[in-house]
Amino acid sequence: MEYNFNVIEKKWAKKWEESKAFRAKENVRGKKKYYILDMFPYPSGSGLHMGHAFTFSLGDIYARFKRLQGYNVLYPMGYDSFGLPAENAAIKKGEYPEAYTKKSITNFMNQQKAMGWSYDWDRMLKTSDPYFYKWDQWLFLQMLKKGIAYRKKSAVNYCSECQTVLANEQVVQGKCWRHEETDVEIRHLEQWFLKTTKYAEELLLGLDRVDWPQRAKIMQRNWIGKSNGVEIKFDIGGEKWKIFTTRPDTLYGVTFMVVSVQHPKLFDLVTEDKKKDVEKFLKKLKSVSEKELEGMAKEGVFTGAYAKNPANGESVPIYAGNFVLADYGSGMVMAVPAHDQRDYE
Repeated sequence: MEYNFNVIEKKWAKKWEESKAFRAKENVRGKKKYYILDMFPYPSGSGLHMGHAFTFSLGDIYARFKRLQGYNVLYPMGYDSFGLPAENAAIKKGEYPEAYTKKSITNFMNQQKAMGWSYDWDRMLKTSDPYFYKWDQWLFLQMLKKGIAYRKKSAVNYCSECQTVLANEQVVQGKCWRHEETDVEIRHLEQWFLKTTKYAEELLLGLDRVDWPQRAKIMQRNWIGKSNGVEIKFDIGGEKWKIFTTRPDTLYGVTFMVVSVQHPKLFDLVTEDKKKDVEKFLKKLKSVSEKELEGMAKEGVFTGAYAKNPANGESVPIYAGNFVLADYGSGMVMAVPAHDQRDYE
């Protein structure tokens, strides 16, 4: 028997759409509810790729499985269409972002329907829709009122082609993941932050209650990055700098300090005679993401500055190093080679 997929698949796709076969019904008695959500795709002009086909098929299989088990399944679809990448893509094509995004979403929907995925299309949403993003704005304002959202200057991965900041995971061997020919720069920009550290304990405890792969839990724990320690004030050029340490008992053994190369106040420390050395060192690290810094061989350069140890009054040199993270503690650490293998190295 011949299977004419071109005819049969179109026939059933049309039937499913007209009958709203996958629409989640409300107030259904005797049926347990089940909610499934795939990660919203970014609607690029090129449409679906094989990664979409793989991951969305998994979600569809699970949705159909739960329906067969008797659940009232809510399985919607949406599009991550609000942001600078969408705007830049439209500019590149010489089109208005709204029109370009609308066209891209229509293309995605047609392809997804052709794949036969069982979405509830009546609940489709776009993050660029004012009805949706007004709730983003409302949520942000609540965080701002509570002091959870704040602004500060920080080192970021910046792509000049995208004209936006990149996450560490979006930097591949010093290049932008979207533009393989573009070097990623480290820039110090003032931007918005969320105090996720306020919820560190709650988030860590929550990981014990979810059925996730151990690898995913480890990644989350590393991202939360809780450390127990104290802040000690060191005098540097008449200014008090707070230094975080998990080993305050080793304070007498401090022999040098290391400040992150991405610290926004690095050049406040650098003396005039060491400026060229530091600039040369920074140029070498210009297109290295914070994530890549963690795996590099430890290197540093003397800033010309000294810090006074509050325990014994001794002056210890301050180096700019590629192995200190700008967002760990205050972005500067005390080094005690006698008690810490990493400092010894």
